[in-house]
Amino acid sequence: MRKDIQKQGRLVMKRIFLVILVVAAFLVAGAIAQTADAPGTPHARKKRIAIFDFDYATVQSSSAAVFGTNVDIGKGIADLLVRDLVKDGTYSVIERKAMDKILGEQNFSNSDRANSNSAAKIGKILGVDAIVVGSITQFGNDTKNTNVGGGGGGWGGYGIGGFSHKKSKAVVVVDARLVNIDTAEIMGVATGKGESSRESTSLLGGGGGWHGFGGGAVDFGSSDFQQTIIGEAVNAAVTQMTSELVADNSKLEARTITVEGLVAAVDGGQVILNIGSKSGLKVGDQLTVQRVTKEIKDPSTGAVIRRMTSPVGVIRLTDVDDISAVGTPVSGSGFKVGDAVKTITQ
Repeated sequence: MRKDIQKQGRLVMKRIFLVILVVAAFLVAGAIAQTADAPGTPHARKKRIAIFDFDYATVQSSSAAVFGTNVDIGKGIADLLVRDLVKDGTYSVIERKAMDKILGEQNFSNSDRANSNSAAKIGKILGVDAIVVGSITQFGNDTKNTNVGGGGGGWGGYGIGGFSHKKSKAVVVVDARLVNIDTAEIMGVATGKGESSRESTSLLGGGGGWHGFGGGAVDFGSSDFQQTIIGEAVNAAVTQMTSELVADNSKLEARTITVEGLVAAVDGGQVILNIGSKSGLKVGDQLTVQRVTKEIKDPSTGAVIRRMTSPVGVIRLTDVDDISAVGTPVSGSGFKVGDAVKTITQ
């Protein structure tokens, strides 16, 4: 009888112990989740970069000899780099149309973009952590890529894109610099060298269905171009350069960008702001909402020198366009038009 009681007692203790373990596990999991989602807690984000068109002045005659006209191969290289970095996902890359729009509004020239100091200033306007500037240092074949005929002339006396009847490989070399926008310091350097695996008597040959181009433009991302031997070399060079830029990610620090705005409207459970992506906001950002309770003015000038505020709550953004954003409450209530908002994330 005593043995049965002791056995039952041990079973009860085991069950109690198991219950304690389960409860403890839930408490720990809840604490972790609460810490991760706690209002006001900064969360890590991808580092934002902008990629400028590459400088190709040193190989412009080589490029003209290949295409028969001046083609902006610097833009083509930049577009491929954007494509590869977006696919990789390590960085958040500024969309090109948005970047070109802002640069146009600020009247920045291509020479400004190529200069590290000027480019750093542009980066601040774009609200990025760093900018990528680069140059194309080789664009041709494996035996000769300088002192070639340009325009409609031949290359070594042969037709456009040709380099004698002897077959040759295509070679492309590109360099990129990751520039800190606050100091204009070069944080990392990446190089890419691509060589075609095939040979041809024309850099625009070697297979594929290349049909030429119109208006002086070439789509470097098209399958037709990439199947040419020069396209194959371009792609290989950009791929290598991309991997080196990704490796430089640890050298770059995400800047703490303070964004301030106002509540423009409150519609049910949604809080609409008067600032958007142009100010550096993105979906998922959290912002504090504060209400101005008193303005302190300079007694001599009457100018407002300080605004006293009280906290209202925190919102998380669910939708962002160029000039506005929509958020939902994470904490707090009673949000009103005119309340001040401020980012609490990097």
